[in-house]
Amino acid sequence: MRNLPLLFFLIGLLCSCEKEIAIDYHQVDPLYVVEASVSDEGMTARITQTCDMNDNTTSSHVSQATVTISGSDGTTTALRYTQNGYYKAGATGTPGVTYRIDIDLDGHHFSSTSTMQKKPQMNQFRFLWKKIMTERILMSELLFQDIPNEANWYFIHLYRNNIAYRWSVCRDDMDPNKELQQFFSFDREGSTSDDMLQEGDRLHLEIRAIDQRAYDYLYSMQLMENTGTNPIQNFTGGCLGYFSAYSQVSYDCVYHATDVEEAE
Repeated sequence: MRNLPLLFFLIGLLCSCEKEIAIDYHQVDPLYVVEASVSDEGMTARITQTCDMNDNTTSSHVSQATVTISGSDGTTTALRYTQNGYYKAGATGTPGVTYRIDIDLDGHHFSSTSTMQKKPQMNQFRFLWKKIMTERILMSELLFQDIPNEANWYFIHLYRNNIAYRWSVCRDDMDPNKELQQFFSFDREGSTSDDMLQEGDRLHLEIRAIDQRAYDYLYSMQLMENTGTNPIQNFTGGCLGYFSAYSQVSYDCVYHATDVEEAE
């Protein structure tokens, strides 16, 4: 009991000790980021700029660039700025044509190329309960037909209520000219996670046939979490991002739990 005052004093002393820790974020020059495409729906480029950790700027949209897309078929199209960093043109792409994008911005020149692919064909999209060990996992299964007699690369993107939800890339080197399969897993049965599909969710699926350069970039992005590295360069000139000429097929549906099938 005689030691209690000393004990309380030491506890109070420890609780009153505070030290501010300054985190040193290394400042780097802003980098330009370009996401650009040519498709059977038009031409689009979005240009933004990276921000420093202590930069309170709310907008990084770039509006002063000159953007041109030219094709191996002799066409040249200038993209017009619209809003929120987007440059657009109504001209559509042609499968087999190689397109080059050129961007001039504040003394910088960025360029990239991509060859437009043929339109893919979707065969089936459905939801499944699949038993893994002792748990049932909700999954989606996509079946689509590989474009025959050529090497192909695909980008599959699933949106949930207009927000990006799942994506993946695949190639046909293991099973060319046949039906290809892509699974997305969501969550285990009974989960209350916000990531779990909810009754009435609106889903939008896009299947893009892309070229190898776009595939290599997206595949390297897919590996980033495990490798801790940046994606490979897709542009010359030092900007981030990628350019892709593609054909696309899309599918829309509404999620209903009663439609989910049991996997065999």
